[in-house]
Amino acid sequence: MTRASISLSQPNEEWIQLHIDSKEFSSRSDYINDLIRRARRDHDDITYIRAKLIASEESLKKYGPVTAKTPEEMLKYFKERRDA
Repeated sequence: MTRASISLSQPNEEWIQLHIDSKEFSSRSDYINDLIRRARRDHDDITYIRAKLIASEESLKKYGPVTAKTPEEMLKYFKERRDA
């Protein structure tokens, strides 16, 4: 494991220490690694959502807005689009 030295502001140090004292985390390293894991997961989630939004925008440009009003109309619309 790589070692690194970081400086923390007093409020951040106190925040981390509260979580260590409550036994939620065993050390500062454990807490920092958890923050990094969460940030990486959030980044992956944001990347996934962004890709879905881009695909939706491209679909809207290609097919236009969905005008179907009932579930049956929507199903028919999507089946036609799928088969096109």
